[in-house]
Amino acid sequence: MAALSDLIREVPDFPKEGILFYDITTLLQDPEGLKQSVAQLVDHYKNCGADVVCSIESRGFIFGVPVALEIGAGFVPIRKPGKLPYKTKSATYDLEYGTDTVEMHIDAVKPGQKVLMIDDLLATGGTMKACCDLVESLGGEIIGAGFVIELDFLSGREKLSKYNVHSLVHYDKG
Repeated sequence: MAALSDLIREVPDFPKEGILFYDITTLLQDPEGLKQSVAQLVDHYKNCGADVVCSIESRGFIFGVPVALEIGAGFVPIRKPGKLPYKTKSATYDLEYGTDTVEMHIDAVKPGQKVLMIDDLLATGGTMKACCDLVESLGGEIIGAGFVIELDFLSGREKLSKYNVHSLVHYDKG
């Protein structure tokens, strides 16, 4: 089996010039690579005691749901505004050029529940930090944050320093 990093396509100048984009669609197309990605996340978190797994739309869902199933936890989606049908709570965070917002149902995480956060990519850490803040504002206890890819050169892990962060593939330059 190829290393997971060999299954991730590097696309230069996307979404804008000077950016090297790490494309997981090629990893997802490879049945063994997809299976190994999920299995490695599960192996790391199988005894973490999570009650629920929270993931951010949309690529986070790809990994979050199978991890939740394998570790015996529920699944909670965190979405962009206007996508959830019930009452929501939101968190807004800074981007390079503006702000963005994520939201979840107000009853998605119960006070005291142990929550595992899963996403496909850790870059600057802003999105995941906002999601963790949102979960904690509902009384959830973050027990870990897992990623398929981490862009070490963007130092996103620093924003998540109070959490147990685990990534499968690391890139040290963009």
